[in-house]
Amino acid sequence: MSALDFHIDARDGAARTGVIRMARGEIRTPAFMPVGTAGTVKALTVDQVRSAGADILLGNTYHLMLRPTAERVARLGGLHAFMRWDRPILTDSGGFQVMSLSKISKVTEAAVTFQSHIDGARHVLSPERSIEIQADLLGSDIVMQLDQCVSWPAEAAQAAAAMRLSGRWAERSRSAFGTRGSQALFGIQQGSTFESLRRESAERLVEIGFDGYAIGGLAVGEGHAAMCEALDYAPAMLPADRPRYLMGVGKPIDLVEAVWRGVDMFDCVLPTRSGRHGQAWTLDGPTNLKNAAYAEDRTPLDPDSDCPASRDYSKAYLHHLVKSGEILGQVLLSWHNVAFFEALMAKMRAAIAEGRLEAFRRAFKTRHGAGAAQVGLVA
Repeated sequence: MSALDFHIDARDGAARTGVIRMARGEIRTPAFMPVGTAGTVKALTVDQVRSAGADILLGNTYHLMLRPTAERVARLGGLHAFMRWDRPILTDSGGFQVMSLSKISKVTEAAVTFQSHIDGARHVLSPERSIEIQADLLGSDIVMQLDQCVSWPAEAAQAAAAMRLSGRWAERSRSAFGTRGSQALFGIQQGSTFESLRRESAERLVEIGFDGYAIGGLAVGEGHAAMCEALDYAPAMLPADRPRYLMGVGKPIDLVEAVWRGVDMFDCVLPTRSGRHGQAWTLDGPTNLKNAAYAEDRTPLDPDSDCPASRDYSKAYLHHLVKSGEILGQVLLSWHNVAFFEALMAKMRAAIAEGRLEAFRRAFKTRHGAGAAQVGLVA
């Protein structure tokens, strides 16, 4: 029996809304997972994150295994107790860092060997070690298989080799994970922007059998249009009765387009990263609070929001905090952004349930997409 129960309450075209039930709580889908890279959603307390509407957080295996080390987290009671979050946590496998740290890492059939970006120490991460860190030491609720992600653009041969290695690692991850009563294991589809490779990957993952399935290897430089083209076929290749998770995505317009194509789960560092750089996301697109136009603007970011950061502080005050380099500015904008992303997911859940997602999508693209296209985004 799976450690998660995924119930779809309504469908609207390819989109679905429902709930993932796990031992530590329910996850409303489509769901956005704030990223707690090193055991913290940057600049926010877990109470702020929960009040913003998050049902689940993401933790980063690579960063936690290096500092404070997964073994130390285990001695201190596991990641939930360590960071004081009592609801579900998904941990990534470290596979994305295999790509992003390619200059100081080496991939073989057995494992990836890399140097720590902190102290240069040598580490070996195999599928089995990744499962041990996530499931046994950190105590994750949703564990990800170790995979190899290629950057874009990728040659077909390179993408195929990485996809097939990821498939072999998926089998090893499944074997190492075994059966665990309260923990779930997700496989990761790879194949870059090649439809035939995505299909081969999906078929292999389904043959192995997982509690949920992720779409990896997108949002790595291919651009919004190419990502959407891949999402026209990739989600439908995965089992309809299991959660589908698009990894590392993304901007609000990306979320809307992916939900419309049948994706159920997302994560991205963008809300807090933008907040730390003075940028607020709104229905009208991103707002740069550094801009002098807001110096005497008494209006809040969103007077109708349940989030105090969005509702109770003027843009003039936020502008002052950002220009003064005050930490509170980073806190309030990060809080607002997480709340905005969570509210966007809630709006899409309601639109799917009421059969009006296409109308929501069109209206959102007109209002928000135009503003986002005119503003340079934080890297």
